[in-house]
Amino acid sequence: MSQDLLPPEASAPWIAEQRASLLAQRGHAWLLQGPSGLGQYALALELARAWLCEAPAEQGACGACPSCHAIAVRAHADLCVLMPELQMQELGWPLSEKAQAEIDDKKRKPSREIRVDAMRDAVEFCQRTSARGRGKVVLVYPAEQMNAITANALLKTLEEPPGDARFVLASEAAHQLLPTIRSRCLTHTMSWPTDQAAGQWLAGQQIEPGTAEAALRAAGGRPGDALALARSGAAQAWAQLPRALAKGDVAALAGHAPAGAVAALQKICHDLMALAAGAEPRFFTRADLPSRPLAMDGLQAWSRELVAAARTADHPFNTGLMMEALAARAKGVLLSGSSPRARR
Repeated sequence: MSQDLLPPEASAPWIAEQRASLLAQRGHAWLLQGPSGLGQYALALELARAWLCEAPAEQGACGACPSCHAIAVRAHADLCVLMPELQMQELGWPLSEKAQAEIDDKKRKPSREIRVDAMRDAVEFCQRTSARGRGKVVLVYPAEQMNAITANALLKTLEEPPGDARFVLASEAAHQLLPTIRSRCLTHTMSWPTDQAAGQWLAGQQIEPGTAEAALRAAGGRPGDALALARSGAAQAWAQLPRALAKGDVAALAGHAPAGAVAALQKICHDLMALAAGAEPRFFTRADLPSRPLAMDGLQAWSRELVAAARTADHPFNTGLMMEALAARAKGVLLSGSSPRARR
């Protein structure tokens, strides 16, 4: 399979270790769970490739057989990928002819959730005979993006699985899945690599050491998220973000989409709360944050506001006004522990 079509995390040593461990076990349905940035999608695809490979090894797929090539060109007859349509487009997976026609004709926009129509197609797919004789695989990512109807359609298939079908669900919020779905899957919690291992992997992705260190801190040690931050350019200015917001600089959030801006502010709030409780910050250094401790009750109120903002961040009424409001609120919080002279 072309390395360009593999998720970057597929080359990570901690993914290879988990792949070998899971391939040595039996089960018709796996749930890969953990926070974002740990490689759930990469591991799920690696398992699917190995299960369908015509010459698999203990470590995974051969990468050279017709089955591996079919996955490389996104045309394997025995692999069904279920994702929100937006994500499928981003990752190069083709939509169904009907869905593509509706989007091309401007009848609707690509979905942000896994549609029930796609799940019904997957159920029908499971009932068909394997085309290549290696069984069939259904890959669902991110599994928490199934709505209630979609999830129930999957549940029925998990309860009575066809003999040669396997399922791999990858999730960054497994607690949002139906308990009945979780109970019918073998659960694997993603391994968390050391900072050294993550740093070495980022170096292999052509990320400079200083940028990699800043990105890992900004991502809380999650290498996949760190890579995205480093490539977006947001990691370089990460350490200066709290100070810029304390000055009322709305432009400090300019490199972030609304949801990303809220997430960045939540990380600042988290670290300020950690300092207020006598703990160490996680996403910033002490030197990046206000030197005076802030009141915990005020930080808790800000945290609740950010949680509420996160619910609508993907659909802001007015992005510019939202960013200005977020920056103004952050400035007020960051200056709340400073001296009256500093607040002028």
